[in-house]
Amino acid sequence: MARSSSNRKKIDMENKAGAFFLATLVMWGVSVLFEIVFNKRIELVPILLGFVFFQFANWVIRYFVSRDPLCVNTCVSLLHSSITSASVVLILLNQWTTSGINEMFEHFQLVEVTWPWAYQALCFSCGYFAYDQWDMLLYRLYSGWVPSILVHHLLLLVCFTLALYRKVTINYLILTLICELHSIFLHVRKLRRMAGVHDARSKIVKVEWILNWLTFVFARFTSHVLIIIKLLQDAPKFGKGVELPLALLGMVGMNFLNIFLGIDLFKAHRRETRTQSQNDHSNHHE
Repeated sequence: MARSSSNRKKIDMENKAGAFFLATLVMWGVSVLFEIVFNKRIELVPILLGFVFFQFANWVIRYFVSRDPLCVNTCVSLLHSSITSASVVLILLNQWTTSGINEMFEHFQLVEVTWPWAYQALCFSCGYFAYDQWDMLLYRLYSGWVPSILVHHLLLLVCFTLALYRKVTINYLILTLICELHSIFLHVRKLRRMAGVHDARSKIVKVEWILNWLTFVFARFTSHVLIIIKLLQDAPKFGKGVELPLALLGMVGMNFLNIFLGIDLFKAHRRETRTQSQNDHSNHHE
């Protein structure tokens, strides 16, 4: 009886969380459409293209690969991480070859200048996060009354969209997307487990975990810490607008989420190796 009451309470809290995040997504969508239609902000159209592209990918995967909502969502997320990682690397390499490593990380370059294709890449990625938020809400691919994944997407949508509206700190946000290199291996791990591959001794799983940890440390955790250090160092160079407070708030939130993600990864790795050890011990006695 007590368990049933607890489950009902949990479902009710998740429903309220879903309603809140759906409302924020609708308001975000209305805002973007208003800017495009009434303010003639045609440069924001790639946001809509990103949403449509990933929704179309969702339908294709659902029709040809799997009808499981979690599998479909993960496949589309893997597609986004791959496209975004390649885009960010190409943007950075292009800027490195044209202006040099020192100039490209100057405050003026990161805040006032927009690197070639950076604006379009950020718009496209923004469209993905809106699509993914919608897909998770539609199929309830979240849990808890404050789902971290929905908070993460809302945080990104707010920071990305305000930057796109004001055309500032675009290059800073492109740097934050380096973390999508790590997201590739998060999604690969999830799909690997869905496919029933759990043997922690296999070379594929070992290599996957090595790449998972390397990209987590260097592409996600270290890069985001360096960005927040750069923001603090250049704080006097920012004007009196909302750019610095918003950037600091967003990066502090991202770093907290990275810490929790690292803890979850450590637990998952330990759980997989422990389960394999228990299976080996059981087979030995048999």
